[in-house]
Amino acid sequence: MLQLADAGKRFGHKLLFEHANWLITGTERTALVGANGTGKSTLMKVLAGLDGLDYGTMQRVRGTSIGYLPQDGLALAGRSVFDECLSVFDELHAIERELETLSTRLSEVDPASAEYTAIADRYSSLGSRFHSHDGYALDAQVGAVLGGLGFAKTDWTRQCEEFSGGWQMRIALAKLLLAKPDLLLLDEPTNHLDLETRTWLETYLRTYPKGFILISHDRYFIDTTVTKIVEVWNKQLHFYTGNYAKYEQQRIDRRAQLEAAYKNQRERIEDLEAFINRFRYQATKAKQVQSRIKELDKIERIVIPEEESAIHFSFPQPQASGRTVVEVQALHKSYGTKQILRGVDFTIERGDRIALVGANGAGKSTLVRLLSGLEPPNAGTLKLGHNVLPEFFAQDQYKVLDPAARMLDDISGIAPRVADADLRGLLGCFLFTGDDVYKPLGVLSGGERNRYALAKILVSPANFLLLDEPTNHLDMRAKDVLLEAVQHFQGTVIFVSHDRYFIDGAATRVFEVEEGHVHVYPGNYEDYLYRKAVVTTPASAGAHVVPAGPPSELVKPLLPSTPPPATVLAAEAKPAKKLNPIKLRQMQERLQAVEEEIPRCEAAITVTEGQLGNYSSAEETQRLAAQLDRLRAEHASLGSEWEELMLQLEEQGA
Repeated sequence: MLQLADAGKRFGHKLLFEHANWLITGTERTALVGANGTGKSTLMKVLAGLDGLDYGTMQRVRGTSIGYLPQDGLALAGRSVFDECLSVFDELHAIERELETLSTRLSEVDPASAEYTAIADRYSSLGSRFHSHDGYALDAQVGAVLGGLGFAKTDWTRQCEEFSGGWQMRIALAKLLLAKPDLLLLDEPTNHLDLETRTWLETYLRTYPKGFILISHDRYFIDTTVTKIVEVWNKQLHFYTGNYAKYEQQRIDRRAQLEAAYKNQRERIEDLEAFINRFRYQATKAKQVQSRIKELDKIERIVIPEEESAIHFSFPQPQASGRTVVEVQALHKSYGTKQILRGVDFTIERGDRIALVGANGAGKSTLVRLLSGLEPPNAGTLKLGHNVLPEFFAQDQYKVLDPAARMLDDISGIAPRVADADLRGLLGCFLFTGDDVYKPLGVLSGGERNRYALAKILVSPANFLLLDEPTNHLDMRAKDVLLEAVQHFQGTVIFVSHDRYFIDGAATRVFEVEEGHVHVYPGNYEDYLYRKAVVTTPASAGAHVVPAGPPSELVKPLLPSTPPPATVLAAEAKPAKKLNPIKLRQMQERLQAVEEEIPRCEAAITVTEGQLGNYSSAEETQRLAAQLDRLRAEHASLGSEWEELMLQLEEQGA
């Protein structure tokens, strides 16, 4: 559908990428990855036709339809949500009206006339087109997509301008999905989606009949939707087959190969320069010197770029709190006539890492604010334990910062005993380097100010962290560092996040906020999904604990109770862990992919061995030998992975 040929793009004086060649097919299922500032969003705009290239060409097959979803900046108004989405089918509605007109004409015209034949042919052609686009179920299509993206039926008749920016982006996404373009270009489509909506979108994209390219910082979302990774790195496009996990390993191998090639090239250059300098003024060696000078000039120098800066930090280990951190009993919270929480009971123990999950608007952020003391409950008790020091990070934390304050001065104000050098080092970990620390906070972007707000938490130690969307505005490498810090934090953490990978790695318990109640599940998000599939949690009491016992016990009626301590949960008998259906399907798909990759790898080994038998040059022989070693290592790795997948699937009875 699209083809980039020797493409290059600059942003001011900065070269983003060059010599890019990419053939985009109708079955493209690709994630575009790379460090912040490498040009991913710019490349998306180029593919969408909204920006041009500085070098090279982009060719597009005539008639190809492309749908583009930017990160932000969309504002829809003037129609209801349903009508706005239905406007995608304006052409089909025009066809429907013409079909009605033609039907009337057919009843009026003489069936034996040439006019009747012409009208009948037109009616048949339009009818086939209308039927192929499922024109008789347009309302149902709109309803299904709006429901999947989290719009309640009461929202369908509301005007678009009544919705916030995040919901506006959902409306724009709904229109794109309904239009079904030949190529979807999605720049951070999960930014404003909760976990349930992300899961729905994952399923939708897996069954999408055409191609799509997406940018996302949600590793799990990428892993479940794409079959190829394109990385913008070192001003080039690099292509990888597989999901993000496979790409990470291949990326490490690629850098190792590049460093080895760089080392070999440097040795060759040094040998040539040494020979030239030694024999430059000897007439008997003039010919050899000139030959080496020419060889030296022809060498295309390998450049190894510096690795992307990443956030490296750890939470300060706090003073220990009492064993019970929070005890909540019969908690109620309402805003006017709207009841958010009712009759909630639970206990949080020291060392718990709790993920709050639930649909947007269920009350997760409200519960975090209640626990932090920023809001009082309408009824019930919320008691903090002995020596509990809470610290709250809001998803809009940057709004409470003083825009006129300089960054270094502001953070020094809450940590007067910490040396400026140490504070600058801390800010450097959050990508604020050099003169950045003297900038007024008002000139920073929302994402930069949120990163700064996280840095402020580090200089005011607390033993009970309440984090509302801490992963917003962080790329995947930064999320990994934050995840590691949370895992090693010795205090207690309760957090709201829509990042499945982060929740799976950080949580020891999951609190589901649903219809005013809190349901407590032991384990991470994968455990939560499994137990939720087995047990239908009753909603007649404030909080329930789903036991960690065998499935046969999970079907027993659940009674309201206080969750047992983490040590007790860990000691309970637990059967061999069953994988949830999503994970199981991923393993089956990966097994099929490995079975297809092994013969391709074997064929590549055979070809390379044949090429090694025909000597052309020392450099080419060295390259082929390295390639053969890499292919053999890859073949061994695929074989091991195949055996492991087969064993795991057999254990699951799949």
